[in-house]
Amino acid sequence: MSAINYQALKEHNQGKDRYTQPDFYQIDDLLTEEHILIRNSVRDWVKRELSPIIEECAQKAEFPRHIIKGLGEIGAFGPQLPAEYGCGGMDYITYGLIMQELERCDSGIRSTASVQGSLVMYPIYKFGSEEQKRKYLPKLAKGELMGCFGLTEPDHGSNPGGMVTNIKDMGDHYLLNGAKMWISNAPFADIAVVWAKNEEGKVRGIIVERGYEGFTTPETHNKWSLRASATGELVFDNVKVPKENLLPGVEGLKGPLTCLNSARYGISWGAVGAAMDCYDSAVRYAKQRVQFGKPIAAFQLQQKKLAEMLTEITKAQLVCWRLGSLMNDGKATPAQISLAKRNNVEIALEIAREARQIHGAMGITGEYSIMRHSMNLESVVTYEGTHDVHLLILGMEITGENAFV
Repeated sequence: MSAINYQALKEHNQGKDRYTQPDFYQIDDLLTEEHILIRNSVRDWVKRELSPIIEECAQKAEFPRHIIKGLGEIGAFGPQLPAEYGCGGMDYITYGLIMQELERCDSGIRSTASVQGSLVMYPIYKFGSEEQKRKYLPKLAKGELMGCFGLTEPDHGSNPGGMVTNIKDMGDHYLLNGAKMWISNAPFADIAVVWAKNEEGKVRGIIVERGYEGFTTPETHNKWSLRASATGELVFDNVKVPKENLLPGVEGLKGPLTCLNSARYGISWGAVGAAMDCYDSAVRYAKQRVQFGKPIAAFQLQQKKLAEMLTEITKAQLVCWRLGSLMNDGKATPAQISLAKRNNVEIALEIAREARQIHGAMGITGEYSIMRHSMNLESVVTYEGTHDVHLLILGMEITGENAFV
Protein backbone atom coordinates (compact mmCIF):
# COMPACT_ATOMS: atom_id res chain seq x y z
CA MET A 1 0.00 0.00 0.00
CA SER A 2 1.48 3.31 -1.09
CA ALA A 3 2.08 6.01 1.50
CA ILE A 4 -0.24 9.00 1.52
CA ASN A 5 1.29 12.28 0.36
CA TYR A 6 -0.51 14.49 2.85
CA GLN A 7 0.91 17.77 1.61
CA ALA A 8 -0.12 17.09 -1.98
CA LEU A 9 -3.60 16.08 -0.83
CA LYS A 10 -3.97 19.26 1.21
CA GLU A 11 -2.94 21.43 -1.72
CA HIS A 12 -5.24 19.60 -4.13
CA ASN A 13 -8.33 19.57 -1.89
CA GLN A 14 -7.92 22.88 -0.08
CA GLY A 15 -11.14 24.89 0.04
CA LYS A 16 -13.43 22.04 -0.96
CA ASP A 17 -14.93 21.75 2.53
CA ARG A 18 -17.89 24.15 2.34
CA TYR A 19 -19.58 23.03 5.54
CA THR A 20 -21.98 25.46 7.20
CA GLN A 21 -23.46 24.58 10.59
CA PRO A 22 -27.25 24.46 10.85
CA ASP A 23 -28.51 26.51 13.80
CA PHE A 24 -32.27 26.67 13.35
CA TYR A 25 -33.01 27.61 16.98
CA GLN A 26 -30.15 30.12 17.23
CA ILE A 27 -28.35 28.01 19.80
CA ASP A 28 -25.22 30.08 19.27
CA ASP A 29 -27.00 32.74 21.31
CA LEU A 30 -26.70 30.40 24.30
CA LEU A 31 -22.93 30.18 23.92
CA THR A 32 -20.31 32.59 25.21
CA GLU A 33 -17.93 34.50 22.97
CA GLU A 34 -15.17 32.17 24.13
CA HIS A 35 -17.21 29.09 23.19
CA ILE A 36 -17.74 30.43 19.67
CA LEU A 37 -14.15 31.58 19.25
CA ILE A 38 -12.73 28.18 20.22
CA ARG A 39 -15.29 26.28 18.13
CA ASN A 40 -14.57 28.38 15.07
CA SER A 41 -10.81 28.04 15.46
CA VAL A 42 -11.18 24.24 15.65
CA ARG A 43 -13.49 24.31 12.64
CA ASP A 44 -10.94 26.31 10.65
CA TRP A 45 -8.19 23.86 11.62
CA VAL A 46 -10.34 20.90 10.59
CA LYS A 47 -11.11 22.47 7.20
CA ARG A 48 -7.45 23.27 6.65
CA GLU A 49 -5.71 20.18 8.04
CA LEU A 50 -8.20 17.30 8.13
CA SER A 51 -10.88 17.67 5.47
CA PRO A 52 -8.42 17.61 2.55
CA ILE A 53 -6.89 14.28 3.62
CA ILE A 54 -9.62 12.38 5.48
CA GLU A 55 -11.15 10.50 2.54
CA GLU A 56 -7.78 9.14 1.44
CA CYS A 57 -6.99 8.11 5.02
CA ALA A 58 -10.27 6.21 5.24
CA GLN A 59 -9.81 4.58 1.84
CA LYS A 60 -6.34 3.37 2.82
CA ALA A 61 -7.23 2.61 6.45
CA GLU A 62 -4.47 4.88 7.72
CA PHE A 63 -4.50 7.12 10.78
CA PRO A 64 -2.74 10.42 9.99
CA ARG A 65 -0.35 10.46 12.91
CA HIS A 66 1.14 13.79 11.86
CA ILE A 67 -2.05 15.55 13.06
CA ILE A 68 -1.45 14.62 16.71
CA LYS A 69 0.68 17.71 17.32
CA GLY A 70 -2.05 19.89 15.80
CA LEU A 71 -4.74 18.28 17.95
CA GLY A 72 -2.66 19.18 20.99
CA GLU A 73 -2.20 22.75 19.78
CA ILE A 74 -5.94 23.34 19.31
CA GLY A 75 -6.64 22.00 22.81
CA ALA A 76 -8.42 18.81 21.78
CA PHE A 77 -6.74 16.69 24.46
CA GLY A 78 -8.36 17.11 27.88
CA PRO A 79 -9.68 20.66 27.35
CA GLN A 80 -11.97 20.28 30.40
CA LEU A 81 -9.09 19.43 32.77
CA PRO A 82 -7.28 22.03 34.93
CA ALA A 83 -4.68 24.35 33.46
CA GLU A 84 -2.33 23.64 36.37
CA TYR A 85 -1.57 20.29 34.73
CA GLY A 86 -1.01 21.78 31.30
CA CYS A 87 -4.59 21.21 30.15
CA GLY A 88 -7.17 23.61 28.77
CA GLY A 89 -9.01 24.59 31.94
CA MET A 90 -12.18 25.04 29.86
CA ASP A 91 -15.76 24.09 30.61
CA TYR A 92 -17.70 21.06 29.41
CA ILE A 93 -19.57 22.94 26.70
CA THR A 94 -16.25 23.89 25.14
CA TYR A 95 -15.16 20.26 25.35
CA GLY A 96 -18.38 19.21 23.63
CA LEU A 97 -18.01 21.79 20.87
CA ILE A 98 -14.48 20.59 20.11
CA MET A 99 -15.67 16.99 19.88
CA GLN A 100 -18.54 18.13 17.63
CA GLU A 101 -16.18 19.84 15.20
CA LEU A 102 -13.81 16.87 15.06
CA GLU A 103 -16.55 14.32 14.43
CA ARG A 104 -18.15 16.61 11.89
CA CYS A 105 -15.09 15.62 9.89
CA ASP A 106 -14.66 12.02 11.06
CA SER A 107 -15.68 9.87 14.03
CA GLY A 108 -12.28 8.18 14.11
CA ILE A 109 -10.44 11.44 14.62
CA ARG A 110 -12.85 12.40 17.41
CA SER A 111 -12.29 8.98 18.94
CA THR A 112 -8.55 9.60 19.06
CA ALA A 113 -9.07 12.85 20.96
CA SER A 114 -11.90 11.51 23.11
CA VAL A 115 -9.89 8.50 24.28
CA GLN A 116 -6.91 10.70 25.09
CA GLY A 117 -8.91 13.27 27.07
CA SER A 118 -11.69 11.28 28.71
CA LEU A 119 -10.29 7.77 29.06
CA VAL A 120 -6.60 8.38 29.67
CA MET A 121 -6.12 11.90 31.03
CA TYR A 122 -9.36 12.00 33.01
CA PRO A 123 -8.70 8.86 35.12
CA ILE A 124 -5.14 10.00 35.80
CA TYR A 125 -6.51 13.37 36.93
CA LYS A 126 -9.46 11.94 38.87
CA PHE A 127 -7.86 8.88 40.46
CA GLY A 128 -4.11 9.35 40.07
CA SER A 129 -1.49 10.48 42.54
CA GLU A 130 -0.05 13.98 42.35
CA GLU A 131 3.15 12.49 40.98
CA GLN A 132 1.25 10.67 38.23
CA LYS A 133 -0.62 13.85 37.29
CA ARG A 134 2.58 15.88 37.04
CA LYS A 135 4.38 13.15 35.13
CA TYR A 136 1.79 12.36 32.47
CA LEU A 137 -0.88 15.04 32.04
CA PRO A 138 1.18 17.93 30.57
CA LYS A 139 2.71 15.66 27.91
CA LEU A 140 -0.63 14.02 27.12
CA ALA A 141 -2.24 17.45 26.72
CA LYS A 142 0.35 18.45 24.12
CA GLY A 143 0.25 15.13 22.29
CA GLU A 144 3.85 14.43 23.24
CA LEU A 145 2.52 11.23 24.78
CA MET A 146 -0.50 9.33 23.47
CA GLY A 147 -2.61 6.95 25.50
CA CYS A 148 -5.26 4.27 25.28
CA PHE A 149 -7.85 2.76 27.63
CA GLY A 150 -7.87 -0.95 28.36
CA LEU A 151 -11.26 -2.18 29.56
CA THR A 152 -12.99 -4.28 26.87
CA GLU A 153 -11.81 -7.87 26.58
CA PRO A 154 -12.34 -10.51 23.87
CA ASP A 155 -15.08 -12.18 25.94
CA HIS A 156 -16.25 -9.25 28.08
CA GLY A 157 -17.65 -6.12 26.45
CA SER A 158 -20.97 -4.99 27.91
CA ASN A 159 -20.14 -6.96 31.07
CA PRO A 160 -16.81 -5.45 32.17
CA GLY A 161 -17.19 -6.99 35.61
CA GLY A 162 -16.43 -10.37 34.05
CA MET A 163 -12.91 -9.31 33.07
CA VAL A 164 -10.13 -11.86 33.49
CA THR A 165 -7.14 -9.54 33.09
CA ASN A 166 -5.43 -9.56 36.48
CA ILE A 167 -2.62 -8.13 38.57
CA LYS A 168 -0.70 -9.91 41.31
CA ASP A 169 1.29 -8.21 44.05
CA MET A 170 4.87 -9.49 43.75
CA GLY A 171 6.24 -7.37 46.58
CA ASP A 172 8.22 -4.72 44.72
CA HIS A 173 6.02 -4.70 41.58
CA TYR A 174 2.75 -5.97 40.08
CA LEU A 175 2.57 -8.80 37.56
CA LEU A 176 -0.04 -8.12 34.86
CA ASN A 177 -1.60 -10.81 32.66
CA GLY A 178 -4.51 -10.81 30.24
CA ALA A 179 -5.68 -9.12 27.06
CA LYS A 180 -7.87 -6.23 25.93
CA MET A 181 -9.56 -5.86 22.54
CA TRP A 182 -11.04 -3.10 20.32
CA ILE A 183 -8.74 -0.49 21.83
CA SER A 184 -8.56 2.86 20.02
CA ASN A 185 -5.03 4.33 19.79
CA ALA A 186 -3.48 1.04 20.93
CA PRO A 187 -1.05 0.57 18.00
CA PHE A 188 0.78 3.83 18.68
CA ALA A 189 -0.04 4.58 22.34
CA ASP A 190 2.84 5.39 24.66
CA ILE A 191 0.83 4.47 27.76
CA ALA A 192 -2.27 2.44 28.52
CA VAL A 193 -4.65 2.94 31.43
CA VAL A 194 -5.56 -0.68 32.11
CA TRP A 195 -8.28 -2.05 34.34
CA ALA A 196 -7.58 -5.41 35.95
CA LYS A 197 -8.63 -7.49 38.94
CA ASN A 198 -6.34 -7.97 41.91
CA GLU A 199 -6.12 -11.13 44.04
CA GLU A 200 -9.24 -10.08 45.98
CA GLY A 201 -11.20 -9.71 42.74
CA LYS A 202 -11.36 -5.92 43.00
CA VAL A 203 -10.96 -3.88 39.81
CA ARG A 204 -7.96 -1.53 39.87
CA GLY A 205 -6.51 0.87 37.34
CA ILE A 206 -2.84 0.76 36.44
CA ILE A 207 -0.66 2.71 33.99
CA VAL A 208 1.32 0.51 31.61
CA GLU A 209 4.07 2.10 29.52
CA ARG A 210 5.16 0.96 26.08
CA GLY A 211 8.45 -0.86 26.36
CA TYR A 212 7.56 -2.93 29.39
CA GLU A 213 8.62 -6.49 28.64
CA GLY A 214 5.68 -8.71 27.69
CA PHE A 215 3.42 -5.80 26.64
CA THR A 216 2.41 -5.82 22.96
CA THR A 217 -0.22 -3.95 20.92
CA PRO A 218 -1.11 -5.83 17.70
CA GLU A 219 -3.17 -3.75 15.28
CA THR A 220 -6.71 -4.70 14.21
CA HIS A 221 -7.07 -4.81 10.43
CA ASN A 222 -9.91 -5.30 7.91
CA LYS A 223 -12.26 -2.80 9.54
CA TRP A 224 -15.16 -1.40 7.52
CA SER A 225 -15.67 1.32 10.12
CA LEU A 226 -13.43 3.95 11.78
CA ARG A 227 -10.89 3.28 9.07
CA ALA A 228 -9.05 6.57 9.68
CA SER A 229 -8.31 5.67 13.30
CA ALA A 230 -5.97 3.05 14.73
CA THR A 231 -7.49 0.13 16.64
CA GLY A 232 -5.68 -2.74 18.29
CA GLU A 233 -5.29 -5.15 21.16
CA LEU A 234 -3.39 -4.92 24.42
CA VAL A 235 -1.66 -8.17 25.35
CA PHE A 236 -0.02 -8.64 28.75
CA ASP A 237 2.27 -11.63 29.26
CA ASN A 238 3.76 -11.47 32.75
CA VAL A 239 4.28 -7.73 32.48
CA LYS A 240 6.13 -6.22 35.44
CA VAL A 241 4.53 -2.88 36.34
CA PRO A 242 6.03 -0.59 39.01
CA LYS A 243 3.84 -0.19 42.07
CA GLU A 244 3.82 3.58 41.70
CA ASN A 245 1.82 3.10 38.46
CA LEU A 246 -1.29 1.94 40.31
CA LEU A 247 -4.06 4.56 40.37
CA PRO A 248 -4.57 5.02 44.13
CA GLY A 249 -7.86 6.93 44.09
CA VAL A 250 -10.39 4.26 43.18
CA GLU A 251 -11.21 0.56 43.25
CA GLY A 252 -14.08 -1.34 41.68
CA LEU A 253 -15.99 -0.71 38.46
CA LYS A 254 -16.73 2.85 39.58
CA GLY A 255 -13.34 3.79 38.16
CA PRO A 256 -13.77 2.79 34.50
CA LEU A 257 -17.50 3.61 34.47
CA THR A 258 -16.80 7.16 35.65
CA CYS A 259 -14.37 7.56 32.76
CA LEU A 260 -16.94 6.17 30.32
CA ASN A 261 -19.45 8.80 31.43
CA SER A 262 -17.01 11.51 30.42
CA ALA A 263 -16.37 9.84 27.06
CA ARG A 264 -20.08 9.25 26.42
CA TYR A 265 -20.72 12.93 27.03
CA GLY A 266 -18.23 13.83 24.31
CA ILE A 267 -19.78 11.31 21.93
CA SER A 268 -23.20 12.89 22.39
CA TRP A 269 -21.78 16.12 20.93
CA GLY A 270 -19.64 14.37 18.33
CA ALA A 271 -22.51 12.41 16.84
CA VAL A 272 -24.42 15.65 16.26
CA GLY A 273 -21.42 16.91 14.33
CA ALA A 274 -21.59 13.91 11.99
CA ALA A 275 -25.33 14.42 11.58
CA MET A 276 -24.89 18.09 10.76
CA ASP A 277 -22.27 17.32 8.14
CA CYS A 278 -24.58 14.81 6.43
CA TYR A 279 -27.49 17.26 6.54
CA ASP A 280 -25.43 20.17 5.21
CA SER A 281 -24.20 18.05 2.31
CA ALA A 282 -27.72 16.80 1.57
CA VAL A 283 -29.17 20.32 1.43
CA ARG A 284 -26.45 21.51 -0.92
CA TYR A 285 -26.76 18.46 -3.17
CA ALA A 286 -30.57 18.61 -3.30
CA LYS A 287 -30.43 22.22 -4.48
CA GLN A 288 -27.94 21.41 -7.23
CA ARG A 289 -29.14 18.03 -8.51
CA VAL A 290 -31.72 18.48 -11.28
CA GLN A 291 -34.21 15.78 -12.26
CA PHE A 292 -37.43 16.08 -14.27
CA GLY A 293 -36.51 19.67 -15.06
CA LYS A 294 -36.05 21.01 -11.52
CA PRO A 295 -33.81 20.59 -8.45
CA ILE A 296 -34.73 17.55 -6.39
CA ALA A 297 -35.04 19.97 -3.44
CA ALA A 298 -38.35 21.01 -5.01
CA PHE A 299 -39.89 17.56 -4.53
CA GLN A 300 -42.03 16.87 -1.48
CA LEU A 301 -40.32 13.68 -0.33
CA GLN A 302 -36.88 15.31 -0.39
CA GLN A 303 -38.20 18.25 1.61
CA LYS A 304 -39.71 15.80 4.10
CA LYS A 305 -36.33 14.15 4.59
CA LEU A 306 -34.55 17.45 5.07
CA ALA A 307 -37.18 18.82 7.44
CA GLU A 308 -37.01 15.71 9.61
CA MET A 309 -33.20 15.84 9.65
CA LEU A 310 -33.18 19.45 10.79
CA THR A 311 -35.79 18.73 13.46
CA GLU A 312 -33.76 15.89 14.98
CA ILE A 313 -30.50 17.86 14.79
CA THR A 314 -32.11 20.82 16.55
CA LYS A 315 -33.45 18.64 19.35
CA ALA A 316 -30.05 16.95 19.75
CA GLN A 317 -28.28 20.32 19.85
CA LEU A 318 -30.53 21.42 22.70
CA VAL A 319 -29.93 18.16 24.56
CA CYS A 320 -26.18 18.71 24.24
CA TRP A 321 -26.33 22.28 25.45
CA ARG A 322 -28.49 21.42 28.46
CA LEU A 323 -26.37 18.39 29.34
CA GLY A 324 -23.25 20.54 29.07
CA SER A 325 -24.76 23.03 31.49
CA LEU A 326 -25.51 20.21 33.93
CA MET A 327 -21.95 18.89 33.56
CA ASN A 328 -20.56 22.35 34.31
CA ASP A 329 -22.66 22.47 37.49
CA GLY A 330 -21.69 18.94 38.53
CA LYS A 331 -25.31 17.83 38.32
CA ALA A 332 -25.35 15.51 35.28
CA THR A 333 -26.27 11.91 36.07
CA PRO A 334 -25.06 8.79 34.23
CA ALA A 335 -28.63 8.19 33.02
CA GLN A 336 -28.83 11.69 31.55
CA ILE A 337 -25.55 11.09 29.72
CA SER A 338 -26.84 7.74 28.46
CA LEU A 339 -29.97 9.39 27.07
CA ALA A 340 -27.88 11.90 25.11
CA LYS A 341 -25.39 9.35 23.78
CA ARG A 342 -28.06 6.89 22.69
CA ASN A 343 -30.42 9.44 21.16
CA ASN A 344 -27.81 11.50 19.35
CA VAL A 345 -26.03 8.53 17.80
CA GLU A 346 -29.35 7.03 16.73
CA ILE A 347 -30.52 10.20 14.98
CA ALA A 348 -27.09 10.64 13.37
CA LEU A 349 -27.28 7.14 11.91
CA GLU A 350 -30.75 7.75 10.50
CA ILE A 351 -29.74 11.13 9.08
CA ALA A 352 -26.69 9.58 7.39
CA ARG A 353 -28.91 6.94 5.78
CA GLU A 354 -31.45 9.49 4.58
CA ALA A 355 -28.70 11.77 3.30
CA ARG A 356 -27.25 8.86 1.33
CA GLN A 357 -30.60 8.42 -0.40
CA ILE A 358 -30.77 12.12 -1.30
CA HIS A 359 -27.30 11.87 -2.82
CA GLY A 360 -28.35 8.81 -4.83
CA ALA A 361 -25.47 6.77 -6.24
CA MET A 362 -23.04 9.61 -5.51
CA GLY A 363 -23.71 9.02 -1.84
CA ILE A 364 -21.63 5.83 -1.85
CA THR A 365 -18.54 7.52 -3.29
CA GLY A 366 -15.68 9.29 -1.58
CA GLU A 367 -16.75 12.52 -3.28
CA TYR A 368 -19.05 12.97 -0.29
CA SER A 369 -18.63 12.11 3.39
CA ILE A 370 -21.98 10.35 3.75
CA MET A 371 -21.04 6.67 3.48
CA ARG A 372 -17.95 7.19 5.62
CA HIS A 373 -20.08 8.76 8.36
CA SER A 374 -22.59 5.89 8.06
CA MET A 375 -19.89 3.25 8.51
CA ASN A 376 -18.25 5.13 11.37
CA LEU A 377 -21.50 5.61 13.24
CA GLU A 378 -22.12 1.86 13.16
CA SER A 379 -19.17 1.62 15.55
CA VAL A 380 -20.16 4.66 17.60
CA VAL A 381 -23.60 3.15 18.28
CA THR A 382 -21.83 0.14 19.82
CA TYR A 383 -18.82 1.46 21.71
CA GLU A 384 -18.88 3.25 25.07
CA GLY A 385 -22.08 1.33 25.83
CA THR A 386 -24.27 -0.24 23.17
CA HIS A 387 -27.62 1.20 22.13
CA ASP A 388 -29.39 -1.50 24.14
CA VAL A 389 -27.25 -1.03 27.23
CA HIS A 390 -28.09 2.68 27.33
CA LEU A 391 -31.77 1.84 27.03
CA LEU A 392 -31.44 -0.43 30.07
CA ILE A 393 -29.57 2.26 32.02
CA LEU A 394 -32.52 4.56 31.37
CA GLY A 395 -34.97 1.80 32.17
CA MET A 396 -33.33 1.18 35.52
CA GLU A 397 -33.43 4.93 36.26
CA ILE A 398 -37.15 5.02 35.44
CA THR A 399 -38.26 1.84 37.23
CA GLY A 400 -35.63 1.24 39.88
CA GLU A 401 -35.35 -2.34 38.56
CA ASN A 402 -32.01 -3.73 37.37
CA ALA A 403 -32.54 -5.63 34.09
CA PHE A 404 -28.84 -6.42 33.71
CA VAL A 405 -28.93 -9.37 36.12
